Amino acid sequence: MTTTKLIAGFALGTSVLATAAAAQECGSDPVTLNAYFETGFPLPTELATEFTNQFPNVTFDIREDQFANLMENTPRLLSQENAPDLVRLPSISDLVTNGLLMNLDGYYEDFGWDSFPEGNLVQLRIDESGRPRGVGSLYAMGLNYSTTGIFYNKDLAEQIGMTETPTTLAELDDALAAAEEAGILPIIQWNKDTAGLAFPLQNLMGVYGDPEPINAWIFQQEGATIDTPENLEAAQHLNGWIEAGYFPEDANAVDYFTMMSRFTGGEGLFMFNGDWESANLQNAMGDSVGFFLMPPNPESGRHATMSSPLTFGIGANAENPDCAAFFLDWVATNETAREINVAVGGSNPGGPADMEIPPQEEGSLIAQTLAAGQVIGADNGAMDFIANATGAIFAAGWTPELQKMVGGVQDPEGLLDDVQEEYEDQLSR
Repeated sequence: MTTTKLIAGFALGTSVLATAAAAQECGSDPVTLNAYFETGFPLPTELATEFTNQFPNVTFDIREDQFANLMENTPRLLSQENAPDLVRLPSISDLVTNGLLMNLDGYYEDFGWDSFPEGNLVQLRIDESGRPRGVGSLYAMGLNYSTTGIFYNKDLAEQIGMTETPTTLAELDDALAAAEEAGILPIIQWNKDTAGLAFPLQNLMGVYGDPEPINAWIFQQEGATIDTPENLEAAQHLNGWIEAGYFPEDANAVDYFTMMSRFTGGEGLFMFNGDWESANLQNAMGDSVGFFLMPPNPESGRHATMSSPLTFGIGANAENPDCAAFFLDWVATNETAREINVAVGGSNPGGPADMEIPPQEEGSLIAQTLAAGQVIGADNGAMDFIANATGAIFAAGWTPELQKMVGGVQDPEGLLDDVQEEYEDQLSR
């Protein structure tokens, strides 16, 4: 693998270099990349189609599954001889511990990924022992780098007199109360299968505290805990929203795709979600949908939110690792791929720090989410998802405990205490 080629003494430009490198990384013989993608998210498949268009000898054998099944099935699939060349990763810690993911340090050197902002890669670094994260070797890459926040229905906002997006938590609370009083569902959120209420909870954590302790917990740093006074205030605030009836009565029966359908159908003033849905929502709702970040921490003035890579890795037993790694590099550096990434994925395409983000129509939903991502970058407010702390913390911790809280049989103190206990139990195994 090489990333430096000279012609007549001049370094080749990125697009020419990428084309030249392809012959070496994917060869000229037919190659079929075994891929395991997430159901309902068209971006990886759109990128795969364009890659085949540019490099016809490479095709993709794509299987898709829902996120909950990815969490359960990925270890088994990666253990097989014909492990996926490319796989959507819900978490990397346990997979690295069990030797199921390929170490990408060699590709980092050969492709020159040191030109990428390190902040985009730190979440994907991990010690070979599987913990802590944030240090050590690179075991995954992002197809893009997402930002979460609050989508809102502008037509419903007009009905309650909301002419500007909330800039403080008090203003957000006022909007929620006004919606409830007007007979409008304040927040449409899923909480079935994988706990969607973790999204508003973590956003509230970013209002009450700093992101660093939360990242320390997610990265499994020694002594880290989710059970802090700041996070307790966030959990209490979320519970207040639950008790006020701001979420659907059937939230525990609403899955992700039902939430999306109900929001695009006009149900719910607000929805906590990520910019990966920007293109879908823009196409479905036109000018009737907007986006804003959770209000900042009033003490520090920092915005903090879940912002992480759309994580993909290469199986340790993959048949075509070099071609898969070239695909990951191409996604971040090829002009057409970056345009697809923004238009379909709605997120920052990452790549070298000096590469411009493909422009979007001013005022469009995608332009709003991209601008929000820049705010998070400027505030150094990116948090990984609390669901990613361990391989099973989402399924065994957050999901059942948040469902209990919606059902009125768990309180904020118990929520954090039980999740921390599950976390420590998983780390001790």
